[in-house]
Amino acid sequence: MQVNFQVIRQNQNTSPTVQTYLLDVEEGNTILDCLNRIKWEQDGTLAFRKNCRNTICGSCAMRINGRSALACKENIGSEIARFASLVSSVNQANSIPEIAIAPLGNMPVLKDLIVDMKGFWNSLETVSPYVSTAARKVPLREFLQTPEERQQLEETGNCIMCGACYSECNALEVNPDFVGPHALAKAYRMVEDKRDNEKQSRLEQYNEGTKGVWGCTRCYYCNSVCPMGVAPLDQISKIKQSLLETKQASDSRSIRHRKVLIELVKEGGWIDERQFGLQVIGNYFKDIKGLLSIAPLGLKMMARGKFPLTFEPSQGTMQVRSLIEAVEREKVNKD
Repeated sequence: MQVNFQVIRQNQNTSPTVQTYLLDVEEGNTILDCLNRIKWEQDGTLAFRKNCRNTICGSCAMRINGRSALACKENIGSEIARFASLVSSVNQANSIPEIAIAPLGNMPVLKDLIVDMKGFWNSLETVSPYVSTAARKVPLREFLQTPEERQQLEETGNCIMCGACYSECNALEVNPDFVGPHALAKAYRMVEDKRDNEKQSRLEQYNEGTKGVWGCTRCYYCNSVCPMGVAPLDQISKIKQSLLETKQASDSRSIRHRKVLIELVKEGGWIDERQFGLQVIGNYFKDIKGLLSIAPLGLKMMARGKFPLTFEPSQGTMQVRSLIEAVEREKVNKD
């Protein structure tokens, strides 16, 4: 079968262009197989990274049909099937299916499909993704883990640093200070590693404003594109839970946001928006600057009749409360 490959071509600090390459391929050919053939048979100037060709090194991560993935893992058949409806509509004018190839996002392009991953690695370094020096001083024997302790780290240990999650991270697009899902997934590994003796200081670091876990927008893209099942969002949520268990609502706005939300839902079945703003941003009337910051918005809402003057609990309040309390008891029992 024939396939048109629409490849983004670009040099550093220049505008991207699209170049089309037509190939005769088999459904089982990987995207990397096809890129190799383009480079070897049609255009030796095409630049992209590769190494193991076996989903181990993560080098060949790129955007394939709009999502970040490993070129050595995705094949022609699966890509055409994934976009069957789109291909079908295009077929009315053109019987040749197309596959779009672009560089990873959230990183500057060096050439074609090769991106500068300096920011990616620098973000990882900020979470110190290795067992603390003091904890590594174990005399005369290996520092052993139990099978149960090792299992806690199973998911994060599978990360191959391909950059797919970083590429798709919405939080990074609007907040360059956010360390990224890859770094926080590694951070969770250190939090749970019993060989490390700096858990508390790590949690304090990951709790810093929108740089750490509270900068995550919970869009789920990192989980959906991860080729190794690391589930970065899940690991970020686990760090948040550790923070919620050790912090008080007065400690920070991020902590209050979570704690107040749960308490208000338990009380009324859904969120009392009047109380939510006052308690989270105003810190129970203790943060005068916070209260003043939301006053203009509150006045605008009142003027337009969009500010709820009263609150009616949900008819299912008791059921919602019982569900939340059941989850909380289950968490206590597991601990």
